[in-house]
Amino acid sequence: MVPFQKNLVKSTWKMMAPMADEVALCFYERLFEIDASAQALFKSSDLPEQRRKLVQALSLVVQGIDDFSTLAPVVADLGRRHAQLGVTSSNFESVGAALLWAFERSLGSAWDADVKLAWTTAYALLAEPMEKAARTRE
Repeated sequence: MVPFQKNLVKSTWKMMAPMADEVALCFYERLFEIDASAQALFKSSDLPEQRRKLVQALSLVVQGIDDFSTLAPVVADLGRRHAQLGVTSSNFESVGAALLWAFERSLGSAWDADVKLAWTTAYALLAEPMEKAARTRE
């Protein structure tokens, strides 16, 4: 990621932070709409707690975006924990699509091609070590 993209991720997350729970709710609604297998993973979950955890993870990512080498072990561990819960490699694509969709809806006119590319790049950089770690647990 180039500095310009990192700055876009930070600035747009700052815009979404006041409505972070709504962003997370939008994400989960879209995820369950496009990936029925994902919904099955949350049958016994406390969804408000899951939304809180998602917001916390996104905040951590944004705070650490300037040093992905520090984030890689954290997201790898997250990948292993998700695999223990039944998440498979196939879920990562739908998660990324739902996340970007939720961000686009939340940011409205602030969502443009540059912002989309920045968040897509950030998700890809984080999902790769997470998915790799999850595959080792499948």
